[in-house]
Amino acid sequence: MKKDKLVLAVLFLMSLAVAAQTKGIVKDSISGKPIPYVNIWVENENIGTTAEENGEFLIHSQEANKMLVFSALGYEKKRISISKAASVFLKPIAFQLDELVISKRYETRTIEIGDTGSAIFQAFDNGPRIDTKFFPYLTSYKRTKYIKQVAIATDSRIDEAFFKIHFYSVAPNGFPGEELLSKDFVVSVNRGLKETKFNVTKFNLRMPKNGIFVGFEKLIVEKNKQEKELLDANTNSTRIQKSYYPFVMYNTVERDFFYTFSGGKWNKQISEEKGNGSNKIRIYEPAINLILTN
Repeated sequence: MKKDKLVLAVLFLMSLAVAAQTKGIVKDSISGKPIPYVNIWVENENIGTTAEENGEFLIHSQEANKMLVFSALGYEKKRISISKAASVFLKPIAFQLDELVISKRYETRTIEIGDTGSAIFQAFDNGPRIDTKFFPYLTSYKRTKYIKQVAIATDSRIDEAFFKIHFYSVAPNGFPGEELLSKDFVVSVNRGLKETKFNVTKFNLRMPKNGIFVGFEKLIVEKNKQEKELLDANTNSTRIQKSYYPFVMYNTVERDFFYTFSGGKWNKQISEEKGNGSNKIRIYEPAINLILTN
């Protein structure tokens, strides 16, 4: 009898673990093709994931009253209840293509901007969050107005760990605004602690007069996953630790604000202290620099 109760208890716990997961697939509403690497969040919560290359996803929540938020470059953002998330169709955005004017570049002058002067402090295994770094415009950039490269410091335990880099304009309210690229910019790095520079000249990006946000998005997909078995010395039991690479390195800096995309929306962090004579806050800022050229 005791053994039967034990088996029933184990089966009950297993059913709870399965029930806490929602599986689904994200597709293009016109072509019906799967959409890879879609950013997915439980609305207003710190629970998120990334769709795999084949559009399939698994998220650890199945409360019927919760909403999932799906966002992907080139598609309209969509909110849908978890109970209806088995098949999700995103509507493509019709981009109005501006006339592309390619100015002659000399590339005889380059400057690197964004260096904080502080040592790299820490890496975080955060979810599919997008952390941004703001680059204000200075009049001294007039002679180096093109963005040639973006440099990101990473720490990875696997080769070819890949992620997205985003470029955002500044919205009227100061938040990250429209994406400046029309398609995903997916890049990869190899194992080790290193700074990698990615060439972006093909995008013909200029330094906007009101500044630019550059963001890093971790992709919570199988190819980026590494599992490690850990032993708990107190209970003599083992558990599996999952890590998704690469980790981006962060500097500790003082800023007026910090923007991050999580829970399906942009969030602004500001100082909550009153009367301290400064509105600056101490934050972890992703170690991202830009290389400008003429």
